[in-house]
Amino acid sequence: MERILEPEVMDTEAEALEYDSMDFLAVNAVFAQRTVELGSRIAQVLDLGTGTARIPILIAQARPEWQIVAIDLAESMLAIARKNVVSAKLETQIQLELMDAKQLPYPSSSFDGVISNSLIHHLPDPLPFFQELKRVLKPQGFLLLRDLLRPHSPVIADAMVAEIGTEYSPHQTQLFRDSLGAAFTLEEIQSFVETVGFSDVKVYQSSERHWTIERAFSA
Repeated sequence: MERILEPEVMDTEAEALEYDSMDFLAVNAVFAQRTVELGSRIAQVLDLGTGTARIPILIAQARPEWQIVAIDLAESMLAIARKNVVSAKLETQIQLELMDAKQLPYPSSSFDGVISNSLIHHLPDPLPFFQELKRVLKPQGFLLLRDLLRPHSPVIADAMVAEIGTEYSPHQTQLFRDSLGAAFTLEEIQSFVETVGFSDVKVYQSSERHWTIERAFSA
């Protein structure tokens, strides 16, 4: 089906609270665990599109020796993220920044690892995002990106929405449906990876709903 854009920034307090209340603990825990597996013993990590910082909190708890810079373009998300980080007592380990992932101020080869979960489907054109993350990642650095796959048809999308259960509100259900429509196909993601010259990463479908890009740290 054709891609239908959704807003790049979820920047109202109501939307941020709605997002933070959704139960992503299981999938976040899987993402955090895979990050730890791909990473090095000590690392400076950049999280692009951190939202309310649930994933960097899980990572920081598992790897207290890591430093994480977590950025987002939505101040409403970061306001909740700050509360979550303080509640977890991780203020010295997680640095939150209001920033556009497509225009990063960091020097080239600044980070041992770059991660991003569920950001790319929000971007009208992800190519600048891929170019910037490749620039700031060290040549031997690790990488983990994950996001939704766009279904082949509206019928499949509607069936996927019907499977998520009744625990979500009508608005949360609509957010999921909109995100599926704004997502990319695996072939489109592969094209972005090839365009920016990432020749040593793994691109694959990691679930019925998701694609993943990953690369382990190389000493």
